[in-house]
Amino acid sequence: MARRSYASFGNADYGIWYRFAAVLVKPVTTALVKPEWHGWENFPEKGGFLTVVNHNSVIDPVVYAHFQYNSGRPPRILGKSSLFKVPFIGFMLRKTGQIPVYRDSTDAAHAFRAAIEAIDNGQVVQFYPEGTITRDPQLWPMTGKSGAARVALMTGAPVIPVAHWGAHEIVPPYGKGLGGRPAKVSLFPRKKVVVAAGPPVDLSRYQGKELTSQVLREATEDIMDAITEVLAQIRGEQPPAERFDLRRARIAKNRSARNRGAENDSTENDSAENDSTENDSTENNSTEADR
Repeated sequence: MARRSYASFGNADYGIWYRFAAVLVKPVTTALVKPEWHGWENFPEKGGFLTVVNHNSVIDPVVYAHFQYNSGRPPRILGKSSLFKVPFIGFMLRKTGQIPVYRDSTDAAHAFRAAIEAIDNGQVVQFYPEGTITRDPQLWPMTGKSGAARVALMTGAPVIPVAHWGAHEIVPPYGKGLGGRPAKVSLFPRKKVVVAAGPPVDLSRYQGKELTSQVLREATEDIMDAITEVLAQIRGEQPPAERFDLRRARIAKNRSARNRGAENDSTENDSAENDSTENDSTENNSTEADR
């Protein structure tokens, strides 16, 4: 698909720095990836919108940025605030207009304000609604966080689901492959990576409603369903009936750890009682023998 014009994207300075970043990054991704891009026709040619993307490898942002850049509508990506402190990387992130996310702080709302402003200015803002690399054993999207849904409903901008598959074969998530098998970084030969954009998510039933936690949860589920559907088409597989919930998994893990701790304490107490009983028996036998 032909690349679109940059005329409606940002200002001249922003475009220059973005192009400079592309000159540095695109040769690297081209060396590692055999790209297969689909779905650019689903991107609005003008006006701001959101893209919501699945996450299964640390190199996902680079692969996605390449895909989105080539569409003619380069993205502004939300990234961890710590990245903006890294020499040169932080400089380039700021110059290309990327948006820092301040986790677990009172500045968290700042990321949303910046995203809303960018969309209102006709730009593209990308979200990873899972918030981190998926923990699903088969790398399907997990339950999402509500940030993307909140921004979408506040701006009324289109939400485009994007899924990619294949980057995990280059850099596996958390050093593991599918099924938890140990895996190593595999740079060569080049791996096929598919990135596809689906049609806009229909959030019309939430427009005009108060942004309650229930509304945001339901809208987020619709967004995650759309991403999962695009990914299922890429993989040619059926996704699981129930989405992996990281919060529930952590609660279950902590509960299991507490139970194991309680069992260990009980075992130690039983052992101590047995030792005490044996000692008492030995002392009694000794006393009787002395008599």
